[in-house]
Amino acid sequence: MKRFLDKYLTIIDSFIMRKYLGTFVFTLGIFLVISVVFDVSEHLDNFLSDETTIHDVIFVYYAGFIPFYMMLLSPLINFLAVIFFTAKMANQTEIVPILTSKASFYRFMRPYIISASLIFVVSLFINVYVLPYTNKLKVSFESSHFFKNDDPSKSEVHIQLDKRTFVYLQTYDPGLQTGYNFTLEKFDGDELKEKLTATSIKYDSLKNRWTLNTPTIRYVNGLKEVLKQNLPPIDTALDMRPVDFEAHDNIISNIYGAMSLSVLNKGIEKEKTRSTGVIVDMQFEKYRRFVEPLSTFVLTCIGVAIASRKVRGGVGLPLGIGIFICFTFIVVNKFALVFAIKGGFPPLIAVLTPSTLFGILAYILIIKAPK
Repeated sequence: MKRFLDKYLTIIDSFIMRKYLGTFVFTLGIFLVISVVFDVSEHLDNFLSDETTIHDVIFVYYAGFIPFYMMLLSPLINFLAVIFFTAKMANQTEIVPILTSKASFYRFMRPYIISASLIFVVSLFINVYVLPYTNKLKVSFESSHFFKNDDPSKSEVHIQLDKRTFVYLQTYDPGLQTGYNFTLEKFDGDELKEKLTATSIKYDSLKNRWTLNTPTIRYVNGLKEVLKQNLPPIDTALDMRPVDFEAHDNIISNIYGAMSLSVLNKGIEKEKTRSTGVIVDMQFEKYRRFVEPLSTFVLTCIGVAIASRKVRGGVGLPLGIGIFICFTFIVVNKFALVFAIKGGFPPLIAVLTPSTLFGILAYILIIKAPK
């Protein structure tokens, strides 16, 4: 391994990589500390309540909070770190000797790409395997302590259980695990075959079954109908769970982020049948986990191209341009999500759009970068 590194990495490569990774880790750590301090001051009343322990705050909430914001800030901190230390190198005339020693600009970028690859691999692993677990800790803590007084129930819920079966529930009480004004309809093509109504349904968590109270069933066969009323309660294993009727608006965007990849895939397949309107959110979350780490390469290339030229004023101008590009990247990311959810944009295309647009920008800047 040492022989390999000595062959392909020079002293200058090692120097740039240490600068890159050191600046990135230090800057990310500073931003995380600031985020934690602001969060503690905002939620201090919740932490001081009798129901909250120090163990839960540190090992449950912040065990989920820190990885979440670490991955959220990582691409942008990486970008600013590259601009900062590269502009400082350019200002101290450290880049000119490298480029005038028969090393091409693309050769100069090798240590940047290697460092970005390390960050990419770590980010991808955390995004796919670690973050769903830590997000689950964060979401469960927020549900229990921050939003416990919020109404977590939905109303007027329509669910498609399979190709033939449709369900409607007017209201749901999560405390009692009871829904009211329940309707189940079965179709054969466009023709209604059976309609079941109940004044209420209650979920039995031990048996994983629903009990339908005061059910009424209407069987339809062409012009003939059979109506059965005043039936005893019916136990049935419907393919739905209380969570289908619960949601906190404040944390709904994090619910899918708390699902493992296997659970998310199963949820997407089930949602293709149910059609409750959340499949786009779930698909966006799935694709985001794989595509978002790629922005590390894109932003690194843009940062090197911008900051490698020596300009008057030191690092101020490149850093200002970098901050502007950061905000633009965030805006494009948010618009991509909105277009996917509200505008009917395919989720995969929406996820790829920011990296594609800024990838084109990176290519143009590298072509025009100083040689």
